[in-house]
Amino acid sequence: MTQNSKTNRISRGHNALKSGFKSVFIVFILTLIIHSCDNSLIVDFEAKTDPQKPNFVELTNKSSGAYDSANWLIRNQTINKPEKLEAYFPFKGQQEIGLIVYGKTNQDTIFKQIEITKNDPNYIDRLELVWQDDFNGEHLDKHSYTYATGDHGWGNQELQNYTNGENTTIKDGKLNIHIRKIDNKKEPGSYTSSRIHTKDKKEFQYGRYEINAKLPAGKGIWAAIWMLGSNIDSVGWPACGEMDIMEYVGFEPNTVHSTVHVPAGYAGNGDGSKIELESCEEDFHTYGMLWTPSKLIFYVDSLENVVHTYAPSPKNIENWPLNQPAFLILNVAAGGTWGGLQGVDNSIFPQTMEIDHVKVFQAAIF
Repeated sequence: MTQNSKTNRISRGHNALKSGFKSVFIVFILTLIIHSCDNSLIVDFEAKTDPQKPNFVELTNKSSGAYDSANWLIRNQTINKPEKLEAYFPFKGQQEIGLIVYGKTNQDTIFKQIEITKNDPNYIDRLELVWQDDFNGEHLDKHSYTYATGDHGWGNQELQNYTNGENTTIKDGKLNIHIRKIDNKKEPGSYTSSRIHTKDKKEFQYGRYEINAKLPAGKGIWAAIWMLGSNIDSVGWPACGEMDIMEYVGFEPNTVHSTVHVPAGYAGNGDGSKIELESCEEDFHTYGMLWTPSKLIFYVDSLENVVHTYAPSPKNIENWPLNQPAFLILNVAAGGTWGGLQGVDNSIFPQTMEIDHVKVFQAAIF
């Protein structure tokens, strides 16, 4: 190799190295520019109300800087309408609205409080079906329900062992909860049944709830369609609140109860009423509840047939912890402090609670 060739080779290598450093430097500068642009992201939105439409708020995304997408956070839901949205708030009081904006490398969120000045008188008419189960499949939907299991009395000295699905069937579009006798001892574990709930899977706040069911019968039966506050694990019962849409005890045939349990009154001191319903063991009826921030209305078959209304005033944490999501429970117990008040008649078993459908209605956000 000649000296000139060697020199040229070194020169080319040096130039390539310089070119490489230059490329890296350019990429570094571009990265700084991108980060600088991203860091300049300012998240903001405008909320306008119209006195003629006091329950609707016009929301406009006013964020500046480079971003890819944005979501609104309204009434415990995430709405993907990034730029503009007319949101519906059916109840008066302070409402929180959030906007989350996704930048190139980061994200930011802003929350604002708005004041809604009145309740919407047309709230009930605006309710829309948001979830239903018609039980048309072959098995219970495990994306919606969980089996609660055990024979520990469930706080009420109940006698059944709740099984992991062995006492539940779906047939002809109906959910069947079967309660069976295992022996004649009338002690914990002498009966088997099912208790299913929607905790952590289907939880709701406010709206209208309807469950169409035919009830079991006989002394010792305690059937229930009810809801518990989703925060029960952190605050316990009755601080979480309990809403009994329907309870039936077999020693009191042709009668259904609706009751509210809160720290101000629970267990035997719960706030409730009952109604005679002669065909509840033979026919299907719709057991319903309308839940708003101010009251609960329990009814059978229609809102005109009210069983009980609960509307304490003034409200506080003791009489109204019912301002957060709750989950649904369906179960049939044997005996217990109320269901077994007049004993258990072992000749009635097996018994079944049949449920044709579950429906939840809530107000649409937009």
